[in-house]
Amino acid sequence: MELSNREFWGLIHGLVLGSFFLLAFAGGLAGLYSMRRRWLTEEGIVERTRRLTVGFWVMAGVAWATVATGTWIVYPWYREKLAGDDLAAGCAGLQLPEPGKCSPKDFLLSNVSGDTSNWHDFGMEWKEHIAWIAPMLATSAAIVIGVYRTRLADAPRIRRIAISMFVLAFAVAAVAGVLGALITKVAPVK
Repeated sequence: MELSNREFWGLIHGLVLGSFFLLAFAGGLAGLYSMRRRWLTEEGIVERTRRLTVGFWVMAGVAWATVATGTWIVYPWYREKLAGDDLAAGCAGLQLPEPGKCSPKDFLLSNVSGDTSNWHDFGMEWKEHIAWIAPMLATSAAIVIGVYRTRLADAPRIRRIAISMFVLAFAVAAVAGVLGALITKVAPVK
């Protein structure tokens, strides 16, 4: 199997970084939820705090790396202006976008393979703008864990706030990931 440079970066962005964040979410959520004094010994609280602090900062870093690679590496290839002003003419007859002839954005907006402009209008707008909220929320949760550390075991309200931020980060990232996978199916960056 051979990957082009664009396919390689798409793989790094979506399958490696994006999937890592989404998969690590379950462990982070379970660790944060179970951070309760009645369930852990004093030594367990200290160990759990260390693991949560490192884990949440790593996940926040991965979330930032995911949106950064998407915004500044993969997305410019998606939005290349190759078809000119007449998108339908530049992309006519194509089953998929063709490098050098019709970019994925041109392909979707041209509607040559059905009603695909909504994939760009909604899907890419979500990914382009709203997806930046995921690393902000993940970083906020990491900051709360870093500030409160072992006190989280005795602060259910603060723990719930961190969990809420983390769940929202996951939800935003999950929607962006699903939209990215669907858009890539319809109009891949090659």
